[in-house]
Amino acid sequence: MRPPERGKLAIFLSGPRDRDLRIEHEREACWGHTSVRQWDTCHDPVTSVCLMSSARILTLLGGSWSGRLPDPIKSARILALLVIFTQFQGLLAECKSMGLLSNGSGGGAAAAYTPVSRPRSGGAEANGDLQKSKKEDEYSKSGNGFSKLEHVELESASKTEIVTSGFGYVLEDVPHLSDYIPDLPTYRNPLQDHPAYSVVRRYFVDVDDTVAQKIVVHKDSPRGTHFRRAGPRQRVYYESDDVRACIVTCGGLCPGLNTVVREIVCGLHHMYGVKSVVGIDGGYRGFYSRNTISLTPKSVNDIHKRGGTILGTSRGGHNTKKIVDCIQDRRINQVYIIGGDGTQKGASVIFEEIRRRGLKVAVVGIPKTIDNDIPVIDKSFGFDSAVEEAQRAINAAHVEATSTENGIGVVKLMGRNSGFIAMYATLASRDVDCCLIPESPFYLEGAGGLLEYIEKRLKENGHMVIVIAEGVGQELLSESARPEDQQDASGNKLLQDVGLWISKKIKDYFSKEKKMAINLKYIDPTYMIRAIPSNASDNVYCTLLAQSAVHGAMAGYTGFTVGPVNGKHAYIPFHRITERQNKVVITDRMWARLLLSTNQPSFFSKNDVVQASNNKEPLTELLDDGFACSSVMNKDFTF
Repeated sequence: MRPPERGKLAIFLSGPRDRDLRIEHEREACWGHTSVRQWDTCHDPVTSVCLMSSARILTLLGGSWSGRLPDPIKSARILALLVIFTQFQGLLAECKSMGLLSNGSGGGAAAAYTPVSRPRSGGAEANGDLQKSKKEDEYSKSGNGFSKLEHVELESASKTEIVTSGFGYVLEDVPHLSDYIPDLPTYRNPLQDHPAYSVVRRYFVDVDDTVAQKIVVHKDSPRGTHFRRAGPRQRVYYESDDVRACIVTCGGLCPGLNTVVREIVCGLHHMYGVKSVVGIDGGYRGFYSRNTISLTPKSVNDIHKRGGTILGTSRGGHNTKKIVDCIQDRRINQVYIIGGDGTQKGASVIFEEIRRRGLKVAVVGIPKTIDNDIPVIDKSFGFDSAVEEAQRAINAAHVEATSTENGIGVVKLMGRNSGFIAMYATLASRDVDCCLIPESPFYLEGAGGLLEYIEKRLKENGHMVIVIAEGVGQELLSESARPEDQQDASGNKLLQDVGLWISKKIKDYFSKEKKMAINLKYIDPTYMIRAIPSNASDNVYCTLLAQSAVHGAMAGYTGFTVGPVNGKHAYIPFHRITERQNKVVITDRMWARLLLSTNQPSFFSKNDVVQASNNKEPLTELLDDGFACSSVMNKDFTF
């Protein structure tokens, strides 16, 4: 059961001269998940008899607006009446919420105070004071937007909890330990006594704070999907001495991995006083095949200055039963998993098995992909560092191309299915003449093809720089050169080196068909970019990610990943970031800006544009239909 929230009952003393005078009485609302927050204005006869107006009360007290002090005996009597009346209202409200009294529309103060049942996950209150539309007017009559909330549980346990409200508001909530472990005790958040937070005006995130996924809306459009805002909560579900956390890094290398590891360790230690943190060596398989690595603030102090990950990483090796057995045997109760979409799928399956066993273990994912292909979040850590480092390769290609006659520099960058690095590096460089990404089809030969454009640019400028993403043009490679159905340990399809293939095609075209001498240099900086430490902006970003993850785990949330949504960090259900991949929208203005920068043709017709704008990728399910939780523990995944 979630801790009760503090409700405030404020009684306005109505009168012609004292609209702002009020007496506030605070109390705890302790019935389940019901939260009471009601402002009662005393206009009905019963309330007026008890409270009257503030001017009359001052008269009864023996005082006046001119400043004459009231009689102490009369003051005590009147104030006692006020307290009794306030408590009487609260008692009636509690009786109604427990079903002991009918919730009718009778008059008087008792009818004015009506508690409203509220879902576990909170939501947003509809503003009853706004009178901008008929819909808002209907909500203002209810007195509280929560009376319009609908609580919807999805059928699959791996899916999220949906809460809907007025004006098209939808909250996609994340799981909580209290969902499957009843009567969990809560503890006072130690941040309340932390000297670093003593200057913070607002210590904790409000329980109703949510982050909108879509911030550009029309006047009459629905409010859309929201996620629970990340940050510290007033109550935590772990005592500091009881926490035993572990951190694991999976998948390929990415700038910022060590920074995230460092900030999780330091965040747990410095903010919550957690002393027991271990690292899992070598990715998922390290849970059951290797020893753990002890992590302390001292041991991770300067690892952010190094590339790679001190914990080691690997692809594949995911065995749900062995991993959860290891977590249970080692008494680990917080698991921080850093990796891409495949790793997050594995984290979701681990969470489901932990939930099935009823373990008090928080599973938190931190998304990592250098390609920036994870949806929902603004960007992934390491992306800024990769774009910055890619400039060095593009600059080198530009120097080579401009130093010789008919010089061509070809640079291949990361981007298996998404061309974000190539696009942003091109926009930042301003030296690129052509950028090719997987989302934008192209063809080599014929009128309007790539080879014709290269010839035209060489005649105009005498040199050219081409940037290509690694996943582009795979369909154009010959069948003999492309392996069929071959995958790496993570299940990713093996790609051919499109940079070498395009370089050979360009050389053959000019040497055999055009009889024209060119000087082509091919640069592949992939592994140089992956191995660098994160830059300044990524270091700050990694700190926010790690601390948000720690706050969420300590507050009892589980089965979620963390990331910025429109600049605000939020807790996002696993399935939302694994259901599809984030890709460049070639009908968007950002791609148009790139075409303006390079002056390259689009390489496709209007029909291709229409097809691209209408093409919506189907959302992939986290688990196949009919794949029961009982079979999860026996299946060996290769994420």
